[in-house]
Amino acid sequence: MKQKKLSKQVATIFEQIRRVDENGNEYWSARDFSKVLEYVEYRNFIPVINRAKEACMNSGQPIDHHFVDMNEMIILGKGAERQVDSMKLSRYACYLIVQNGDPSKEVIALGQTYFAVQTRLQEIKQLEEYNALTSEDEKRLFLRNELRRHNTQLADAAHNAGVIDAIDYAIFQNFGYKGLYGGLDAKAIHLRKQLKKSQNILDHMGSTELAANLFRATQTEEKLRRENIKGKQEANQTHYEVGKKVRETIQEIGGTMPENLPTAEDVKKIERRLKGNQQKKL
Repeated sequence: MKQKKLSKQVATIFEQIRRVDENGNEYWSARDFSKVLEYVEYRNFIPVINRAKEACMNSGQPIDHHFVDMNEMIILGKGAERQVDSMKLSRYACYLIVQNGDPSKEVIALGQTYFAVQTRLQEIKQLEEYNALTSEDEKRLFLRNELRRHNTQLADAAHNAGVIDAIDYAIFQNFGYKGLYGGLDAKAIHLRKQLKKSQNILDHMGSTELAANLFRATQTEEKLRRENIKGKQEANQTHYEVGKKVRETIQEIGGTMPENLPTAEDVKKIERRLKGNQQKKL
């Protein structure tokens, strides 16, 4: 209970220090962010920012889109003010910072979960293609294709970690499901959703459930690569922990647990139907 309460408080703090510039763009002040992450002196926070910048560059993202130098005023004693160096941080920059911060700090561990999920959600919302979708069917198909692509990348990251054989990869996937679905593996999810053995779980998820699994896949892949995790047991545990963190985040915001979401129509039927509708318009 204490952990859940603290997690909610941290999420609230992150949102409380969020700012909006004159163009309506959200950002976080590096000075504010360093205080929330319990860095007593700002100079000790600079190396963390530099590591995050390097990670940003390695991910192919332009650094100046996410880390923007600025000056801001701080209040000294007796109401005096002084101008100091600071930085505008995007949500993605904040995500990279907490990923490169001191993991022994509880606030950073909680921040890693918060910004991992929020950043991925923001990325999806900002995709023009996704924003143009108006129906649940279109959103499901989009997210299913995204998940298919990221599962390929996850499989590659797992292989690099030592998950080689097909049976080992099936076990690896089950650990992720168990974390996200409260202990249920693929077989148990099939039973819960009343699916046949031959039916793919992912093909019968609604957009909300697909998004949760997309978070699980992308964050596990990134963690495996970032921390250079080696060994089947270590990879399995990583997948489980990420799935569990996504589940905890859903719980904290009052969402429906994925195992309780309704079974959806086969996405392959939707794909055929949408293609047929497009051809009729031509």
